[in-house]
Amino acid sequence: MMNIRRSNERGQANHGWLETYHSFSFANYYDPNWMGFRSLRVINDDIVMPARGFGKHPHQNMEIITYVLSGQLEHKDSMGNGRIIQAGDFQYMAAGTGVLHSEFNPSQDEAVHLLQIWIQPDRNGVTPRYAERSMADAESGKWHLAASKTGRDESIAIHQDADLSLARLNKSQEIEYTPKTGRYVWLHLAEGSIELNGKTLQAGDAAYFDSPEILNIAANADSQILLFDLA
Repeated sequence: MMNIRRSNERGQANHGWLETYHSFSFANYYDPNWMGFRSLRVINDDIVMPARGFGKHPHQNMEIITYVLSGQLEHKDSMGNGRIIQAGDFQYMAAGTGVLHSEFNPSQDEAVHLLQIWIQPDRNGVTPRYAERSMADAESGKWHLAASKTGRDESIAIHQDADLSLARLNKSQEIEYTPKTGRYVWLHLAEGSIELNGKTLQAGDAAYFDSPEILNIAANADSQILLFDLA
């Protein structure tokens, strides 16, 4: 059965330097009905103003994935990584036993739009790890595996039985997805507008499925879709 969570139903905060929307309970937004979905714990839809960002702060025992939709994001962490990730890039940290990091918008005139994703790991206390994968040139009209338990198909290997896939669709393109028996699906429409199994989704909307169902998707406009296939 398909259920829809609309963009305007999410938690929202505007701190001036940061405009953020929370699909699940986070920070000052708390809703006991929205604490996560299976191992998916956080999807924060963030717009960070120029020359601002998140100062150095700690994390433990969480799989953290960032996807940049537009702009640039400068990353620094206690593992010695210092990178600027671009639109279309996925960044991954296994926080494990503990890591400090900061995320900053290095542009003086352009905001950065990103999705911050947290997935609960299948075990605690792993050694912290960092990885990236660029999908800036990913072909439209296809699913591209960004992260998986096994790291198959050149995806980022994570500590959870969860597949994260990206699809970019041009207007009028169609695509489908068939989950396996026993899997759960959360679809987040990052940009654009689509028809999903007869229902219209706009940017920021999500659909989730608690039993396997074929997903038939048609784009009403150029769109970006993130799909989580979860145990």
